Amino acid sequence: MAQKGVQLNRETITCSICLDLLKDPVTIPCGHSYCMNCIKSFWDEENRKGIHSCPQCRQTFTPRPALVKSTVLAELVEELKKTGLQAAPADHCYVGPEDVACDVCTGRKLKAIKSCLVCLVSYCEKHLQPHYDAAKLKKHKLVAPSKKLQENICSRHDEVMKIFCRTDQQSICYLCTMDEHQGHETVPAAAERTEKQKELEVRRLNIQQRIQDREKDVKLLQQEVEAINGSADKAVEDSEKMLTELIRLIQKRSSDVKQQVRSQQETEVSRVKELQEKLEQEIAELKRKDAELEQLSHTEDHNQFLHNYPSLSALSESTHSSSINIGPLRYFEDVTAAVSETRDKLQDILREEWTNILVRVAEVDVLLSPSEPKTRAGFLKYSCEITLDPNTAHRKLLLSEGNRKVTRMKQQQSYSDHPDRFTYWSQVLSRESLTGRCYWEVEWRGEAVFIAVAYKNISREGDSDKCAIGANNKSWALRCDTNSYIFFHNKVQTDVPGPRSSRVGVYLDHRAGILSFYSVSETMTLLPESRPHSLRPLYAGLLFFEGVSAELIKLK
Repeated sequence: MAQKGVQLNRETITCSICLDLLKDPVTIPCGHSYCMNCIKSFWDEENRKGIHSCPQCRQTFTPRPALVKSTVLAELVEELKKTGLQAAPADHCYVGPEDVACDVCTGRKLKAIKSCLVCLVSYCEKHLQPHYDAAKLKKHKLVAPSKKLQENICSRHDEVMKIFCRTDQQSICYLCTMDEHQGHETVPAAAERTEKQKELEVRRLNIQQRIQDREKDVKLLQQEVEAINGSADKAVEDSEKMLTELIRLIQKRSSDVKQQVRSQQETEVSRVKELQEKLEQEIAELKRKDAELEQLSHTEDHNQFLHNYPSLSALSESTHSSSINIGPLRYFEDVTAAVSETRDKLQDILREEWTNILVRVAEVDVLLSPSEPKTRAGFLKYSCEITLDPNTAHRKLLLSEGNRKVTRMKQQQSYSDHPDRFTYWSQVLSRESLTGRCYWEVEWRGEAVFIAVAYKNISREGDSDKCAIGANNKSWALRCDTNSYIFFHNKVQTDVPGPRSSRVGVYLDHRAGILSFYSVSETMTLLPESRPHSLRPLYAGLLFFEGVSAELIKLK
């Protein structure tokens, strides 16, 4: 009874605001007691709204009540402290919005630490103790606190559902087996749990295996990230080094030009000044002679004039003005022109190669690329419309069908002169450049045709291998005739097995550097596969013999 009294007093002397023992207790007009600072702070907050109320019963007061310390309650608190009263439970022991409340607690409830599947009740630590002490209660099934205990009760019969109906795939009580589930396949819920547990373990094994696989993939991706970062860092470092060397070389050439110009300037100025001094000396001597002659010319005594005349010194050899070759007033302008020409050439090279560098950077694609197509329908997703460029066509090639069809003729066509035109080999390139993933098909007729791709900077003029597609490192070509396929690249030819067809498909994965040819009939048969060594744009090409025609087929 004494303990019960202490419990009552504990509740009586606990502040419902701070949930601790009362400090400087005060009692407000409705009879509820609080710590003086707690109720002051509460009313100070409420004062903004112009009201003052009790936090527990919500009774309002006007005006704001005066607060006087409750001597009786203060003495009671001190007395109970002396008897060993323990502090109120810590705030974290009380139930929160996400917690399961103890079903036994009255007043402010504590958090449940277990739920009983037999009692269908949740217990805090104190109220759970009988389940550990009483023999019958020890047999009850305790689980983690659950808010769904009532879901174990049959809503129809208000009985615990301990049976599982496999027919309807739901939990039921024993009365349900005699009612709407009569004749159904039923088993104890525990037995069904055992079966489902086995299935669950299999699923877990599968999930765990997938986790392991994905962890391996993550590890590989991490290694890929490190490799990408390392490669990028090295590319930046090497690029900066090479470009710095290029800048240093240009600076050195600038210094060399400056030095050479200054040296030549000094030489030429020295030569001019030397001649200038010589001429100035000659002028001085001539002026002196002229003065002597002038003086003699004024001699009035004829005999004296005749006597002095022979003694006049002879003139030194004159520097003829014809020996002074003054060129056009250009001097070092030719140097400026030569440097300007070099600058323009470097700018052109850098402009072209800079595009190549940016393409290489932009087309770095480590993974995440879709897989290569396996069927013709898959290839057709990447089909592109290609036309032939008349400015590249040899004069014996006749273009038609909107520049998609070309025929090798005996007579020359009236094409205008163009620097892109092939002058010896009967070949033509596409107007469109090829990047990304591209697929196109060529239908051909006649003796033989070369189906190819080439870089734009393949040579055009003359009969050398530099111009013939497939005979250099700037082009790849498949020769198709009625008896064989032969693949050509950089003067190397390879016989290719495969079924003969008048239609050939070409697949280019520009980023991956993959070039594939296919014999197209009812099926698609892979012929050769190659890897272009540069990421510069490629162009479709065709090379013909007389009487041969080919057409780029519209696939869309």
